[in-house]
Amino acid sequence: MAGSTEKKKISMTTQILIATIGGVVFGGIVGPWAGNLKFIGDIFIRMIQMSVVILVMTAVAGSVGNQQGKGLGRMGFNTFKWFIIFTVFAAALGYMLCVIIQPGLGIVIANPTEITEVAEAGSIQDTLLGFFSTNIISSMAAGSMIPCIIFALFFGAACSMYTASSGDDIVLRWLKGVNGVVLNIIQMVMKLAPIGVFCLLANVAGAIGFKVIIPMIKFLACLAIGDLIMLALYIPLAGIRCGVNPLMMPKKFMKMSMIALTTTSSAITLPTKMEDSVTKFGISRRVSDFVGPLAMSMNSNGAAMCNVCYIMFMSQACNVALKPSQIIMGIVLSCMLCMGTITVPGGAVVSMTFLATSLGLPVDAIALLLGIDWFSGMFRTLLNVDADVIVAMLVANAEGEFDKDVYNGTKTVDYIA
Repeated sequence: MAGSTEKKKISMTTQILIATIGGVVFGGIVGPWAGNLKFIGDIFIRMIQMSVVILVMTAVAGSVGNQQGKGLGRMGFNTFKWFIIFTVFAAALGYMLCVIIQPGLGIVIANPTEITEVAEAGSIQDTLLGFFSTNIISSMAAGSMIPCIIFALFFGAACSMYTASSGDDIVLRWLKGVNGVVLNIIQMVMKLAPIGVFCLLANVAGAIGFKVIIPMIKFLACLAIGDLIMLALYIPLAGIRCGVNPLMMPKKFMKMSMIALTTTSSAITLPTKMEDSVTKFGISRRVSDFVGPLAMSMNSNGAAMCNVCYIMFMSQACNVALKPSQIIMGIVLSCMLCMGTITVPGGAVVSMTFLATSLGLPVDAIALLLGIDWFSGMFRTLLNVDADVIVAMLVANAEGEFDKDVYNGTKTVDYIA
């Protein structure tokens, strides 16, 4: 009887898929009234967000604190090497697709919706300065990931030095304990994921509608085709280098991909991504805890490609020809914006405005881009999340901490030890 009951249990991935379809259908039927359910989805998002900063900081600090100097340096080099390669390639691919598809061609910008809340774009120096906090508590409260990660890196390194000199590992054990408790909180909250996803998508389908996609279909096509091309290259690359069957990856990606698509947030997907990296892909907890949080903020492949598409769309829609030097600068800026990209829905307006003002492009087209930002977010978040795991696989393999038995399903491990 127990075995029969287990077989009838619906997996979380299936529940989320059903909720996705149900939310879209329900929103389409009831129309704008579905917007009344949005607050329920927002509650789910907030319940995840409330734990993400602590999860990231304890994971990074604990991972660094347990490393030896040379081992950490080697793992850090391998991690950032792949970050740079993947991000630059994504930005360049975005440019090439826009040249071929020309998403802004034929778009008529008439009486664009006024944008009332646009953050003022700062300089590159201000952006880099913002990576370093004057008050880590205020950065945690604001959810500023990059300053929190940088502090966690220093804290973990100092913790390693303290442990080595004193022989007292109480701080490391405390970090591990807090991280485990936070993971349990997130596991409890994730049981509500289908309800949250249903309400969020019902609101999108009912209140926003899908008609806004029609004139922007070419822009979304650039992102969708870009995702397919990059994953078609990344997955075999990881499979070959790690010596495993790449055809097994799509199924392993399913759960985190569904969460990424429906929430459009790398931060919300982070806990699932880190757990599945260990339990499904065979990546060690040590590598997952180091690469996962860093990748969330610094390996935004989808965002890099999307940023370049923003530039090309604004250029084509407003009939402004970009010089080669401006295109190169746009690609560089798009890659730099990925370091510290806002990892929750709604952050794209800052990137759009920064890029437009930096390259001297009219901001009129931003209104159209914002109209489909939720749909754009689906594609960029999907690529962000899946590419993060592929980087972690490559790093784990280089570190000798990739378990083929776990990947092949002949061995099971728990994420929370």
